[in-house]
Amino acid sequence: MLSVVLALASAVAYGASDFFGGLASRRVEALRVILVSYPVSAVLILVAAPFVGGGLSLPALLWGSASGVATALAIWWFYIALAEGPMSVVSPVTAVLVVVIPVIAGVLFGERPTPLAFGGIALAVVAIALVSREGTQAHVEDDVRRFTARVARITVGAGVLFGLSFVFTHQMPADGGLWPLAVARIVAALVVIGVALRRGHTEVIRGSTFRLAIAIGLLDVVANVAMLYAFQTGLLSLASVVISLYPAITVGLAIGVVRERVVGVQIVGMVLAVAAILVIALAG
Repeated sequence: MLSVVLALASAVAYGASDFFGGLASRRVEALRVILVSYPVSAVLILVAAPFVGGGLSLPALLWGSASGVATALAIWWFYIALAEGPMSVVSPVTAVLVVVIPVIAGVLFGERPTPLAFGGIALAVVAIALVSREGTQAHVEDDVRRFTARVARITVGAGVLFGLSFVFTHQMPADGGLWPLAVARIVAALVVIGVALRRGHTEVIRGSTFRLAIAIGLLDVVANVAMLYAFQTGLLSLASVVISLYPAITVGLAIGVVRERVVGVQIVGMVLAVAAILVIALAG
């Protein structure tokens, strides 16, 4: 049950972070947003790590670095997709891959979820698929964003890398405390800085967009710390599914804040998402 609660907290933080990231990336290039949010996240986790305990080891460094690289590239591509396409489609489609990859990995690692847990997983996949149905359009300054082939490719790439980052985070040693996560965020920040320098996107953002980036960094800390402990206290195949239901938060904010219109099947999907969480909680 604790793992499910932590995973749900991670999902809420991820969903809000993705919504803010999508808004910020519609104002400036995505890399410039991450150039602020990731260093903020890295510094906060690095400051907190000594108070939590644990220590660095070779596995912590390796898995942390792998997670950092995967996450940095995934979030970059994801923000581009959120900026160019409809949030209420991009976010859930990415989440489908974030569900499938860790579940497969968990089974390969020897996890054996109960039949009830598999029922919850199946329910979650259906929920995400329904929420993903393209029936919404963002109306921001009369700009209609569509799920084009380019957006689809970027979305799939981001989803695969996010799924792998979940697997890598699960492999971080439990006796490492927050240090493996600190390594992951430092590496991710360095990757983002390197890409930004190479592409010339180094101009500092200001004003409300800067504040959004700071908020994204804070939410990223909550999401990742909750995710780390969710994986350490439960099954990868179950915790990752609950975390992957974050699109319900993103879609809800998109509907309420930027007035994206939702169709009936998406409402059904959001209801099924809640049901999936309850089933998985009972199974855990």
